[in-house]
Amino acid sequence: MVLQLTSNDFQINSVSVEFPIGINQLKDILKSTCIRHKAKYNTIFTWDELGVIAHSKNGELVESITIELTSETFKFSPKETFTGIFYFNNKEITNYYETYKEEHVKLFEGDDSGALVLNNISAWFYVRENAIDAIEISKYKPYNRSDGIPKDLYTIKELNEEIIPFVDFGFKVAIIQVLMYEKGLLQPKFDLYEFVKWYPHREIDIEEEGYDQIAEVTQYFKDLQIPKRFASEVTEIYQDGGNDIYMNLIRFSGGWEDEWDIISSDDMVHFPNLKKATLCYAKDAIYDEFIEMGIDTEWL
Repeated sequence: MVLQLTSNDFQINSVSVEFPIGINQLKDILKSTCIRHKAKYNTIFTWDELGVIAHSKNGELVESITIELTSETFKFSPKETFTGIFYFNNKEITNYYETYKEEHVKLFEGDDSGALVLNNISAWFYVRENAIDAIEISKYKPYNRSDGIPKDLYTIKELNEEIIPFVDFGFKVAIIQVLMYEKGLLQPKFDLYEFVKWYPHREIDIEEEGYDQIAEVTQYFKDLQIPKRFASEVTEIYQDGGNDIYMNLIRFSGGWEDEWDIISSDDMVHFPNLKKATLCYAKDAIYDEFIEMGIDTEWL
């Protein structure tokens, strides 16, 4: 069996192939008996003597084929390993780990295997202990970190209704904790990891930047508009360093930050039903002012 991936096409035994390919067409090209297995989410075809596996979502069209280079004992593994030849851009690569290591591209975030890509086809290498276990060949789909996330998910939209004009950011995030994470009234429920995948203007590295405020994240919450009609829903605020809002503002927060301290009680005028407050991010004067307003207040 000879595979060739060139700048012109992908060939199996000198026959040009495009994915997806009909299973009957693939059988004709391989000219060898295969076993059909029905898995939970797809159909797998195994050519034992060739060391080849094919994957199909509907049992008719094959989206990828895999050549097995080492013996495996999985349910659908072929009994023999691949003994054919795979040419990538006229270079035989089946056992050339160094070639793969120098030329591969990552298919997705966190991909430590990678693939050789040419002519819209990817040859994805499964690597273990500096050796290639298998190579999966399929149509190449460039990695897009925002795949599956609506383009406007975290776009701040102007509300056509009365909004709360917050004076104090620390107070605002305490209210967001209630309305977004506890009551689910503010949508979307902000998720830091989802946000950085969605954010189109630069790549945000949480592992590097998550020990401090990320400017774009903080700005999102500053710009977020909160309808005035939700104000009556807030009867209590409970500040804790482990609250969702704080963990999304600084992922690796130590709990001692003062960026979210409430320094003004002016926003209380919008929340007539707020009767109880547990504080850990607030100035001492705020505690006293809350008490004077008749709010049952305590320090965490």
